Amino acid sequence: MSTAVMPTYGRIDIAFESGEGPYLIATDGRRYLDFCAGIAVNALGHGHPKVVEAVKAQAEKLWHTSNLYRIPEQERLADNLVASSFADLAFFCNSGAEAVEGGLKLCRKYQSATGNDDRWRIITTTGSFHGRTIATLAAAKNPKHLDGFGPPADGFDQVPFGNTNELRAAVTEETAAIVVEPIQGEGGIHPATPEYLQALRNVADEYGLLLFYDEVQCGVGRSGKMWAHEWSGVAPDVMAVAKGIAGGFPMGVVMATEAAAQGMTAGTHGSTFGGNQLACAAANAVVEEIASPGFLDRVVEIGGYFMAKLEELVAARGDVFGSAHGVGLMLGVTCKVPNLELMTKTREAGLLTVIAADDFLRFLPPLTIEESHVDEAIAVLDEVAANWGKDG
Repeated sequence: MSTAVMPTYGRIDIAFESGEGPYLIATDGRRYLDFCAGIAVNALGHGHPKVVEAVKAQAEKLWHTSNLYRIPEQERLADNLVASSFADLAFFCNSGAEAVEGGLKLCRKYQSATGNDDRWRIITTTGSFHGRTIATLAAAKNPKHLDGFGPPADGFDQVPFGNTNELRAAVTEETAAIVVEPIQGEGGIHPATPEYLQALRNVADEYGLLLFYDEVQCGVGRSGKMWAHEWSGVAPDVMAVAKGIAGGFPMGVVMATEAAAQGMTAGTHGSTFGGNQLACAAANAVVEEIASPGFLDRVVEIGGYFMAKLEELVAARGDVFGSAHGVGLMLGVTCKVPNLELMTKTREAGLLTVIAADDFLRFLPPLTIEESHVDEAIAVLDEVAANWGKDG
């Protein structure tokens, strides 16, 4: 079909018109079990009553005024996020890439504000994904994403993920910060060990660097804790958050300690849309629901159930699946067959998933799923694997 939309996506020829919890209903009436959730965005599923009610109520009053004025809903959200985290302050924007960009600026500004103008370079890790802007592409250094966009922006030094010795060796007099995903997502689901994060914290403290976590995908309850790094007990100085925080409404957040953010004074950074009334209404409903008693315990429980079922599947269908990985409801399997083809076949069978890296199939369902939904997904995966290669 001809369209005026710029062709930057390899779109699947399905359009959805409604959603109910973990299900999406296409325009042709077909029902799909959604274990993609808008790529870890629809944290509470589709049409969650608390989020719908909050957005409808706010939409009837006021949508946007800009950050020229106080925004009470934004202040409430900042208080909610600070109460749940290491942070003292929050800056609101519109996406994960913006949140990472804002965090990178904060790290450089911190060094300048503390008398270290020569410190501006950032250490990143292999297998990372930080966004699609010029700077975030340069940070991740993925050749496929950089191709055709000219020389990568300077200022980023990459080391192997998980290798503390090489990271320590990469620190120079120009280094400002270390940025890492506590659980890598787009490169395949690779959790950082507590020992590794503690080593990063030690290096940062030793050399006067900021430790910056990118929790765009793994944060907001996805791991079974509000913030994925809580599993390690190792807090950062700065954190980027987005995806699930507003349940589908675009939002990003830069969270930081007061000490780390000391250079971010009036006029140093801004966003026209960031943290407006409508976005904050959605985000407050999501954050408060995830923080409610028992919610995250249930994510851990259902995540454990899902992982056990995936391990059984891998054992039974070892010709198709390699191994299961992940934490909470950020899970996936390595594939011994083309992962894009596997994603296609699961979709044709009624299950929506998303690929990662070259050999990984991810499952990022709403955090509200039940065992019955896991069983339904496993049945589809098992059927697809059982029939692999039989259609030609």
